[in-house]
Amino acid sequence: MNAQAIFSSASRQYQKGQYTDALDQLNILMNFNRDTKTYVLLAKVLLKLGFKPEAARAFQLAGEGGGSRAQDYLTEAMKLYFVNGHEDEALAIGLPLLEKAKTDPEIAFIIASIFLKRDQKEILGLFKAPLSTSANRLHQALAFKLLTADVGDLQDRDAVANLFKAHPKNTTLRSAYLVYAREANDYVEVEKHDRDIQKALKLGQEDILAAEAPYYHVTWCGDERLNRIAGAVFRAIPREQAEARRALPHAWGERIRIGYVSSDLWHDHATMKLLSAVMMAHDRTRFDITLFCHTAPGNVARDNGSREKWGRIISIGDLTDEQAAEVIRAENIDILVDLKGHTLESRVTIFNQKAAPIQVSWLGFPGTNVNIDLDYIVGDPYVLPDGSEAHYYEKYCRLPETYQPNDPFSRPRPQSLSRRQLGLPEDAFVFASFNANRKISLQTVNLWVDILRQTPGSVLWLMCSRPDAQANLLAKFKSAGIDTKRIILCTKVLYHDHISRIPAADIGLDTYPYNGHTTTSEQLWAGLPVLTFKGTNFASRVSESLLNAIGVPELVAEGPEDYVRQAIALYNNRDTIADYRKTLEQNRFLMPLFDAERFCRHLETGFEMMADRARRGLAPEHIDVPALPPRAASFEH
Repeated sequence: MNAQAIFSSASRQYQKGQYTDALDQLNILMNFNRDTKTYVLLAKVLLKLGFKPEAARAFQLAGEGGGSRAQDYLTEAMKLYFVNGHEDEALAIGLPLLEKAKTDPEIAFIIASIFLKRDQKEILGLFKAPLSTSANRLHQALAFKLLTADVGDLQDRDAVANLFKAHPKNTTLRSAYLVYAREANDYVEVEKHDRDIQKALKLGQEDILAAEAPYYHVTWCGDERLNRIAGAVFRAIPREQAEARRALPHAWGERIRIGYVSSDLWHDHATMKLLSAVMMAHDRTRFDITLFCHTAPGNVARDNGSREKWGRIISIGDLTDEQAAEVIRAENIDILVDLKGHTLESRVTIFNQKAAPIQVSWLGFPGTNVNIDLDYIVGDPYVLPDGSEAHYYEKYCRLPETYQPNDPFSRPRPQSLSRRQLGLPEDAFVFASFNANRKISLQTVNLWVDILRQTPGSVLWLMCSRPDAQANLLAKFKSAGIDTKRIILCTKVLYHDHISRIPAADIGLDTYPYNGHTTTSEQLWAGLPVLTFKGTNFASRVSESLLNAIGVPELVAEGPEDYVRQAIALYNNRDTIADYRKTLEQNRFLMPLFDAERFCRHLETGFEMMADRARRGLAPEHIDVPALPPRAASFEH
């Protein structure tokens, strides 16, 4: 019997379900003919007999023989290797098929699954498109797992859009989709979905917020009662855990041992532009300062040497949360302070490992920390007002003047720049906002439209680097009847250049519900009056705190309507603006906002009050730090 006859016999037996007989025939055939079709039939027979790894090998040999269907056979081999746990063999076949994987969700699923399991994430972005457009729910679920925390990742953006298109009623996907829409100031999409969100909230469906990332939630929602819900879908921390942590044996020393935890510990980060002088002002006779650093190595390398002046540094970047907490406990830290909260590159979950007897949130995240074991949140009477306590998991520690530290020594003084140098019209009234464009919420942009309509000789100067966001901002103003020539866009520049360009504006316009924080203090430092209005949660009350701390509370409007009214009034009365500028200049080195030494003494008093309660075995309770007497003279060195 010749080869063709044997193959035909085996094929007939396979068709009849006589798999053992077919295998016998194929074993004979393999002695003198091993072409592609023989390997394919062998693979099918072996598969029917339950010999999956052997079937995978047969498909692999068929594919390696070449031909028009070679990739199909290799794909089948890879699938079989994968389901049988032979990941190395699956990957060996899959990697040469990377180009096909960009459009084939089956291949993408296997390769991505293996790389994700092995924590090899370098090429995972290639697979987001095929997985997110697949109709297979397992593929879609893996696409969601591959998403990063980088809102600038265009592959993430497109994957989320694909997934949301497939599941338009999924509120978790809607929340993720709207993060990207707000990053790009896509007001058409934001407004469309905001109507559904507000309708659901009015019906009491507040659980739709539980899966939102807390940071992105506060960029659009100014209701602190609802802010407490965002992120609550994850594991809650039982009260008993905090009580057990505080009950652990602890040896108190003569000095209070403070530990700061952050990924921002290098001189050019926005947080340290605020905090550097306060760190150096700590009284080392009363406080021992340790920095638990998980700063990226590249940023550590860029530091100008300031880090070493802030405290003793212990790197925890390569440690798990449990290992980091063990290191912190070994240092016998009394008060552990998180400087990140629910922000990018945070390690705040270390605080869920019973790291210290007193655990505190400060500065990084403007709101309560969901599902984190914390005792106190550091604020002030403006950002943490009476009546808001129920919306916080932490107890208040309110500093008397402002919660925000500032560095009056390292921050550059503005140098004179002309409007012509900056591309601004010489004779126009310039409203400005240098806040991140994601903070330009739908409500904010609508308020600015009202202001521009009633101030015909004005322009609006906005900092925005993203081309898609620039286009969407201009489209929004155009649709509202505002000539887009009145919208002047600028991008980020070097820090000293940024400080120097600020005074070219006439008035800074704040954003809601996420105010300028560092941005507002930079504008006040540079002598630019900033107009805000009374907020409704921590993030929207920050500028009120800063304006009071520099002595210009009149720039805090009562609400949105008053904000518009005051902006128009300032446009019509530039003498008032000149008076504000003079006040800012006079108060820069006299009022509390930029007084790092005074701030540090208040902060240290707060730490002492926390420690005193803990030493006496008392549970955390709201703390108000008393103010030092006002300065009578300048603190400028």
